[in-house]
Amino acid sequence: MDERLLESEASDVGGLLWRVSEESKKLWRITFPAILSRVTAFGIFVVTQAFVGHFGSTELAAYAIMQILGVQFVFGILIGMSSATETLCGQAYVVKLSVSSGVMLCLELWYNAILVLLAGYMKNASVAISAFSICLNISTWEFMICLGFLVGVSVRVSNELGRGNAKAAHFAVKVVLGSSIVIGVILWILCLLFGRELAYIFTSDEDVVETVSSLSVLLAFTILLNSVQPVFSGVAVGCGRQGMVAWVNIGSYYVIGIPLGVVLGYVANLDVQGIWIGMIIGVAIQTLVLGTIIWRTNWDAQVEKAAERLSKFLQKPEDDEP
Repeated sequence: MDERLLESEASDVGGLLWRVSEESKKLWRITFPAILSRVTAFGIFVVTQAFVGHFGSTELAAYAIMQILGVQFVFGILIGMSSATETLCGQAYVVKLSVSSGVMLCLELWYNAILVLLAGYMKNASVAISAFSICLNISTWEFMICLGFLVGVSVRVSNELGRGNAKAAHFAVKVVLGSSIVIGVILWILCLLFGRELAYIFTSDEDVVETVSSLSVLLAFTILLNSVQPVFSGVAVGCGRQGMVAWVNIGSYYVIGIPLGVVLGYVANLDVQGIWIGMIIGVAIQTLVLGTIIWRTNWDAQVEKAAERLSKFLQKPEDDEP
């Protein structure tokens, strides 16, 4: 009896590992090109910052402001548009979903950019902006990896819901989340161990290095959160709930995160650490809200909604005529 039970458990474990392996193959076929394109595109800005930073903290701060105003806001729009056009077509309801997807991602990327601008009003503005922008670029570069997982999970979830397979959609979420968290934990550990050393890649100014070092723990936990919350956003996209995520982003980031960062940074005199703490709290709230919503998701109901959307998508224009 015990031997049969052990064989059954071994079979279950083997079956689970096989399912995880097959799902991972499907995931990485979608995710790897998305990660590669985004990481290499944003990597240009990171490498440029590394060269500029060694001219001095003033030059580094000037580049950071230029990047925020001239690059990151535009980059956010381009990322949002690329996500939107993946599903864009003539039907009004699809256009609505696509625009919501673009707005959702713009709100993500602009949130961090606004916080860098807030750092410009600190006492030693050039050092504050330089240190904040270094940490932000590292975080955003890692976030590009997570955006790849966002794309991967949204495609996998939408595909399985379209097939009417609720269990497969739920299982895909678990595999993607697990894969993203593993990468996030590895980068979290590296950031904790080499937080100070990372600063020397971008600058030789000791004041900037010290400020980056003081932010390294906060940066590490931001990277860890980044490995979770984009996956949750991607699940929402796959379920056609982009508009909901946009509203959650507005509440978490712009109603709570930014005002709290201003209070902690300027009123509580925590300087750049205060602004970053406000940012982390905003991201943590967004992650908690989306995680709760996804945990309570009725996947069978999502299959029915996907079927309704698919029927609208396939509906011919003449079918709408009386």
